[in-house]
Amino acid sequence: MSNLPKPMGLYPMTRKAGGLIFVSGMGPREAGSDNIPGLELDKYGNYKSFDFEEQVHSVFRNVKTALEEAGSSWEKIVDVTVFLTNMKRDFATYNRIYAEYFKENQPCRTTVEITSLPSPIAIELKVIAEA
Repeated sequence: MSNLPKPMGLYPMTRKAGGLIFVSGMGPREAGSDNIPGLELDKYGNYKSFDFEEQVHSVFRNVKTALEEAGSSWEKIVDVTVFLTNMKRDFATYNRIYAEYFKENQPCRTTVEITSLPSPIAIELKVIAEA
């Protein structure tokens, strides 16, 4: 799946089982690079700029690509688990953008705040869709 960012460990980006497609935790990193849309860090790892909206759109693009490459589609999503590193700051923005992407299809959803993710991203999605 060259149109997706490389996994940050030993796991597949998607897996089919029992008529479902499971998408591993997907962040906003761009395929073929470690670039994180909406994030610019200085050489010490400090934030120079941060755009959470851009990260959300990038995550959704990555999930859509993963589903299509696995033979499914955005419209077949049945469950979404959302991991945010700052619920207070980002939940309202995420909820607004989520509503734009899920006007027709409304899957089950769980949103949790976590302390951190394996890279300096602010959001990750885990998705289950029909095959």
